[in-house]
Amino acid sequence: MTTGEILWALRADCPIPPRLSPHADQVQEWLLGVLPTLDLPLDDAALHRLSRGAFARYAGRLYPAATEADLRVLTALFTWFFLVDDACDGPNRLTPEQIRALRDGTLALLRDGPRARHAGLTGPLRQLLVLAWREPHQRMPAWWRLRVANAVARHLDGTWQEALNKETGHRPTVSEYVELRRSTSAAEVSYPLVEFAGGRQLPDPVYHHPLLREIAHVGNDLLSWYNDLASLERDRATAGGHNLVLALEGELAVSSAEAVELAAGRWRDSMRRFVGLRAVVPSFGPALDGAVSDHLDGIAYAVRGTIDWTVESARYPAATVQRASGA
Repeated sequence: MTTGEILWALRADCPIPPRLSPHADQVQEWLLGVLPTLDLPLDDAALHRLSRGAFARYAGRLYPAATEADLRVLTALFTWFFLVDDACDGPNRLTPEQIRALRDGTLALLRDGPRARHAGLTGPLRQLLVLAWREPHQRMPAWWRLRVANAVARHLDGTWQEALNKETGHRPTVSEYVELRRSTSAAEVSYPLVEFAGGRQLPDPVYHHPLLREIAHVGNDLLSWYNDLASLERDRATAGGHNLVLALEGELAVSSAEAVELAAGRWRDSMRRFVGLRAVVPSFGPALDGAVSDHLDGIAYAVRGTIDWTVESARYPAATVQRASGA
């Protein structure tokens, strides 16, 4: 099977039903109207790629019940993360020192509010994050904002570590990669945003309950490894071994085709584990069970939403080529 065929086979094996916000396309139009006003260093071709990226549809798959106004906030946040990802992983990528400065500037804004200034976050990236963060900063409690800031810190720390690995030529082992990928995927940032979109918040002892954390980690692996399969050919040229398939190839000394099959097998095993873990979540009491259900649904939507967005987004030709062939 080709990688594209495997992507579509895994999609067919996913038991999580797809969801999509009815506001997604309107919010995508809003986004394309906003981006030119931010003076982003993007030419027409780059703006066209952003348009085809369909970030509002991605956010709309993860938060299908969000209001249109809240989906705008979430879409702006998603777009910010993708722009940062491109800046850190492209041909003219930021150095580890620049990523560290970006991290510090981003955390200053998230923790102290849109008025916070820091040399590490300036220009259009700062403007977009200010736009995206204004409503959550005003509406959500300080402890929740800290939860998001800590998740962003872990994500950017992971991005820094990956950049440092590339600079020094270190190719991660499979176990190193799996742990690092849980940071670089930004899934942990998407989880607390469920509380913003749904309006029901989880106290820290429940949010960090070992079983809920394990479900979150497995969900993170599922969406990350699916993305690794979709971006394999690009990562082979640019990622310095930071892809599950490439890590398996290097550690086990197997062919690319064998490593792809092994990665797909890991994905299927983890999906079975994900379903089993969700089935044994206990009740946390009537006051909290609704928020717990929202949280668990949000993790599931992140998995399924990443799958469905991947096969419709122009960012991943391996998946879209298979779609075009009639799969």
